[in-house]
Amino acid sequence: MIVQPKVRGFICTTAHPLGCAQHVQEHIDYVRAQGPLTKGPKNVLVIGASTGYGLASRVAVSFGGLKAATIGVFFEKPSDKKRSATAGWYNSVAFEEKAHKEGIYAKSINGDAFSQEIKDQVVEMIKKDWGSVDLIIYSLASPRRVDPKTGEINKSVLKPIGQDYTNKSIDMSTHELETVTLHGANEDEINQTVKVMGGEDWTLWIDALDQAGLLAEGAKTVAYSYMGPQITKSIYRGGTIGRAKDHLEQTAKDLDERFKRMGGRAVISVNKALVTQSSSAIPFIPLYFILLKKVMVAKGVEEDCMAQIDRLFRTALYEDPVVVDQEGMVRMDNLELLDDVQQDVQANWDQLTPENLKDFADLVGYRADFLKLFGFGLNGVNYDEDVEIDLPLPSNLS
Repeated sequence: MIVQPKVRGFICTTAHPLGCAQHVQEHIDYVRAQGPLTKGPKNVLVIGASTGYGLASRVAVSFGGLKAATIGVFFEKPSDKKRSATAGWYNSVAFEEKAHKEGIYAKSINGDAFSQEIKDQVVEMIKKDWGSVDLIIYSLASPRRVDPKTGEINKSVLKPIGQDYTNKSIDMSTHELETVTLHGANEDEINQTVKVMGGEDWTLWIDALDQAGLLAEGAKTVAYSYMGPQITKSIYRGGTIGRAKDHLEQTAKDLDERFKRMGGRAVISVNKALVTQSSSAIPFIPLYFILLKKVMVAKGVEEDCMAQIDRLFRTALYEDPVVVDQEGMVRMDNLELLDDVQQDVQANWDQLTPENLKDFADLVGYRADFLKLFGFGLNGVNYDEDVEIDLPLPSNLS
């Protein structure tokens, strides 16, 4: 099948298998170009492993010189032979193939990471193959969660708290500036958002591993998060998502006490703003991302997903002690929050109009970054050729 991008609003409904494989290879090439990591884990569980920071983490620990074994958990759709698989599926196929060629352990489990069933499968796999795990990365992003104990479905919302919020945004289907108002959240919406995006499921994963005796001495766990600057505070940190982040941060402190008793650590890594499919659906946020990237590129401080995770492993997570701020969090968003970066972004935001949008926003670059997530626009890939879209996970064949 010849696979071309099909974009509807903020969703791309197709993915290119060879393009996704090339994207993974670019990640690998980057970490190798930085030189070998000298400190890090041996057996790594990545919960949310198929795209973004989770995928970058698998690449860093496996191909950055450590040759760490990884188990990746994700919820992706394989091809039905008529339609392409999701990008995360093709990413994971490519990662496994490349790891196996170099003799690096890599297995994946596709299913609902919130469920007890998937937790049980992972526990059994670690028991059988490793005996223990020394790094657990929690990198889930989902709009809904089924409570494994009650069966209740919770859905997250991104809304302000206390009052309605109006500001500039960008229509991602037309790339036109618009004004959007979001109504304030009610208490039920706040609570459901915390259930989905807070730290409850992270704790359940650690409980499952701990009860099975699988946490190695000195083990670490890290959850990836985002905080954002003042410009997005009303809708992000000060809204429903912020309440979920509060819960996640308290969870990290509680888990840290447990992990310290075994010589380890539990921390949150606050990462920088990046283009993702989920972030593209959020009002206001893509516009900020677009303005931010142009400023950071101009100042020479821009980092993509792989560069940031590589820096996390090289400079913070495996330092002794772990490099954290006063709240006990690793701050990988430090470049995004530089005063001069934020001052320029705020100044550009304030003077935005429909007429000058393209002067301050690299819309062509944003679209290229977005399509790259789905394997399109990669160098060395012929998008006019037929490709096999029905690719199995190598670890499912063994």
